[in-house]
Amino acid sequence: MTTVKMVAVDMDGTFLDDQKQYNRSRFLACYQQLTARDIKFVVASGNQYYQLKSFFPEIASDIAFVAENGAWIIDRDEELFCGAFARSDVEAVIDTLQNGHYPGLRYLLCGRNSAYYFDGMEESWLVKMRHYCHRLRPIHQLDETGDDRLFKFALNLSDDYIEPLMADIEHLHQGKVAATSSGHGSVDLIVPGHHKANGLNLLAQRWGISHDQVLAFGDGGNDLEMLKQSGFSFAMANAPDRVKQAARYLAPANNQQGVLQVIEQMLAGEGPFASPAG
Repeated sequence: MTTVKMVAVDMDGTFLDDQKQYNRSRFLACYQQLTARDIKFVVASGNQYYQLKSFFPEIASDIAFVAENGAWIIDRDEELFCGAFARSDVEAVIDTLQNGHYPGLRYLLCGRNSAYYFDGMEESWLVKMRHYCHRLRPIHQLDETGDDRLFKFALNLSDDYIEPLMADIEHLHQGKVAATSSGHGSVDLIVPGHHKANGLNLLAQRWGISHDQVLAFGDGGNDLEMLKQSGFSFAMANAPDRVKQAARYLAPANNQQGVLQVIEQMLAGEGPFASPAG
């Protein structure tokens, strides 16, 4: 029977409930058991590293983060990987976003040092974005980002325009920029191949772990590669059908602490984690 050696969790809609909370005492009890068994715990999210770290104040320096959808990978405070777009590709994407027909489009440009927004971005949306980006600052023009490594665009727009925008990105920036949707009107533009599965692969190689020893949880389009790659992949009950189809198993919903239920099941050797009789 395959033994789990890594647990990787998406955050919004997966590990966190709809109030952006999780049961800390229940999780820390699980985490103590994971540590005792030398099972690695990885946070794999589209969100900013500085924000993700704030959810785990007790253990942030002991775990790994696949942040920004895989663009930035940190293990026990050590940077393992930090991707970046070519500056010319950043400029080309900004041109597409400004000149395309995407009513209500709002976006941030995300880098290692900070996330950025251009002057005039809607303040009510920025208030919401500050929950996801603990470092966020205004710029007038791109060169104010200095030598920051820019690795993601975080877009928000009407669901009606998501597919046309993603098709435009694929057509106009093929091979240089990839579009992934996490649902809820959100689209991330990333460096092709710098997704969560790539991040987990780098960590697995570092730790000598095979993909069939990975227990992964997700609920969005940006989790698809990770779920397809991982031996024990669970889509949340609240995930859309295409995510459920990519996963091998189904976990209870995020509002039912589904991730913790499955981790406890794994620790107890129950369900799909049970050893075959004899």
